[in-house]
Amino acid sequence: MRFMTTSDKPENTAAATGIAAQDWATAAADPQYRAAVVDLLGALAYGELAAFERLAEDAKLAPTLEDKAELAKMASAEFHHFERLRDRLTEIGEEPTPAMQPFVAALDGFHKQTAPSDWLEGLVKAYVGDSIASDFYREVAARLDGDTRGLVLAVLDDTGHAGFAVDRVRGAIDAEPRVGGRLALWARRLMGEALSQSQRVVADRDALSTMLVGGVADGFDLAEVGRMFSRITEAHTKRMAALGLAA
Repeated sequence: MRFMTTSDKPENTAAATGIAAQDWATAAADPQYRAAVVDLLGALAYGELAAFERLAEDAKLAPTLEDKAELAKMASAEFHHFERLRDRLTEIGEEPTPAMQPFVAALDGFHKQTAPSDWLEGLVKAYVGDSIASDFYREVAARLDGDTRGLVLAVLDDTGHAGFAVDRVRGAIDAEPRVGGRLALWARRLMGEALSQSQRVVADRDALSTMLVGGVADGFDLAEVGRMFSRITEAHTKRMAALGLAA
């Protein structure tokens, strides 16, 4: 689930150079780069499919029919994102299922460890937790060829429901201020788990690791890795403030 607003997104406006300035046909001539992109699309595709499934489960916790309908709309958007990624993998000559399979265990593990206990925790997870992973993928997208970057940014974009999550959570805190403390602790846990999950996904895939630390697509140096996590942390703090929670 992608609850992002423009002001929430990490700032990373460096001009495109190297592979980031190329199109897919040119960039894909490098087999290591191609492998990294297939991994990235596979990870994102399974993430969107898992988000669709989770929203269907979260709908059972919704307190009103209006809320159930809103979650159904969000789930539909996530499945559409999955279809776009699946179709792109097919278009570049890759089988979607094998591309997704390496990421199933890590992503399922993350969702198992962060299963919400109630409606409000589910909203916080969608707005805060999933958006941390989105921020990470946006950082990777800055190093992708133009065609792939456009697709990745499109499937990570805000589905238009940030206001829904903020309204429901802030309303609940106003009605019962004690809820805020519990949700703040939950959001901190989500941040730690989301960052760990992102690191595990990359560490298990050589091509993605190389993309981040150097050798493919003008990879990050160590100083840039630090700045990347600073941007992600700053965006997280803004989301917490929007919800009325302390980071």
